Amino acid sequence: MTSFLNDFQALQLRRLLEAGLPLAARPYQVLAERVGASEEAVLEQVRRWSESGLFRRVGLVLKHRAMGFRANAMLVMNVPDDQVDAVGRSLGQAAGINLCYQRPRRMPDWPYNLFCMVHGRERQQVCALIEALLAEHGLSDVPHQLLFSTRAFKQCGGRYAPPVALEQAYG
Repeated sequence: MTSFLNDFQALQLRRLLEAGLPLAARPYQVLAERVGASEEAVLEQVRRWSESGLFRRVGLVLKHRAMGFRANAMLVMNVPDDQVDAVGRSLGQAAGINLCYQRPRRMPDWPYNLFCMVHGRERQQVCALIEALLAEHGLSDVPHQLLFSTRAFKQCGGRYAPPVALEQAYG
């Protein structure tokens, strides 16, 4: 086995990564076996792609509804611009917040610039958690709304591989 992936192996790896990491103790070893390379070569390739900006992080898509989390809500807040980074960092590390990010306001109808996702089994549980977090972080007076989802949309990870036409050039 080689310490670098050839072009075809790299393309295969990109396609495999789109499907997600295998549920295994050593997922990169499983990927290496699938592309006919060493685990070291796969890890090196992933590191190079990360450094080049192909992807910024490795994440996880959780099927929260299938796990019994049916009360899913987005807390949207209108945080002063000079405080949004600090508030976002603080809330992003808080227990119960699954995702926290900043988006531009869309005035005049949408004044919110900070978004926090919360998943819970019951609506009342989510509301209580949000009230407690807002009080704990001194944000109770910040304009906000709690928007509960009413349906689930398809979730998927990043897409990294080039179009199929390029794959055919290698096959």
